[in-house]
Amino acid sequence: AEFLPWGLASTLAGVIIGGVLVPYLILKPWRASAEYIDSLPGSALISGTAGLLVGLVIASLVSIPLYTLDGWPGWGVPVIVNVVLGLFGLSLGVQRERDVRAIFPGLEEPSRSEGSAMGPIMTGTGVTSNGNGWTGKAKPSKSSRNGNILVDTSAIIDGRIADLSITGFLEGSLVVPRFVLDELRHIADSSDPLRRNRGRRGLEVLGKLRKDDAVPLQVLDVGVENGKEVDAVLVQLARETKSAILTTDYNLNRVAELQGVQVLNVNELANALKSIVLPGEELRVNIVQEGKEVGQGVAYLDDGTMVVIEGGRRYLNAFHDVVVTRVLQTAAGRIIFAQPKGD
Repeated sequence: AEFLPWGLASTLAGVIIGGVLVPYLILKPWRASAEYIDSLPGSALISGTAGLLVGLVIASLVSIPLYTLDGWPGWGVPVIVNVVLGLFGLSLGVQRERDVRAIFPGLEEPSRSEGSAMGPIMTGTGVTSNGNGWTGKAKPSKSSRNGNILVDTSAIIDGRIADLSITGFLEGSLVVPRFVLDELRHIADSSDPLRRNRGRRGLEVLGKLRKDDAVPLQVLDVGVENGKEVDAVLVQLARETKSAILTTDYNLNRVAELQGVQVLNVNELANALKSIVLPGEELRVNIVQEGKEVGQGVAYLDDGTMVVIEGGRRYLNAFHDVVVTRVLQTAAGRIIFAQPKGD
């Protein structure tokens, strides 16, 4: 009779404690592990699995003589060896996933299954699929980007992306959404000769990237609903697919950064690679035009940096030594102010 209340109390206590601890000890770690595995590219999964299997095989061979030990070491030590070598093989395999990607480049193709890196897109954002049934609601990215780089129209027309891909600085795959390709074709068909030439140059750049094997190029078959802005849809697509955006558009850059999207701005890269000039340094420049202010002359360095020379108008169309007075960094780039040497 006395056992029943105590037994009931202990049972209830076990249920309550289990209900509180199980979500933290089992469910949350399980979900976190599932989300991490889901975010990995196919090449990382294959290389990690191969590394795990190799580690377990080596652990099994090493453990054969350990089973002869007396007592708990006979079974405890082999278990520890298997866990340690298995995790080591898994970690080493994931680190070498680039080798698998080089052998099987098709593994980086975006999946259209739910939860994948380039998977379902929220229909409310203005992105539409090609009718293959991959719709639904995708959660905003909470982890680092997946290695894919969404390319904006401005970056394609700019053209420097082709030379940049050859250098090897870009890692991952370049992904061109169909709505960006449609916009580029629309520009190429424009009646304005300047816009038409810019659009055709962009198409030529895409053709060059397609032939170049340095960086994989993919076309993501998604469109834009009527009334939606291309830039807004591109930013939302980048958020949901955990991708970065490659662009030269300053406004798109700002909007994307405010929404937590990583931006690779070609102009910022070009400015970062320009040589550093300090006040007091001497430069020899060719003054090619007049400045906005009276008496000013303007020259350009080899990297395109503008040099404004106070009192340099009298040396127009001639090389002259100048002394740097100050350097102004703006959103558009860097401007160097100088004065003729000896003045």
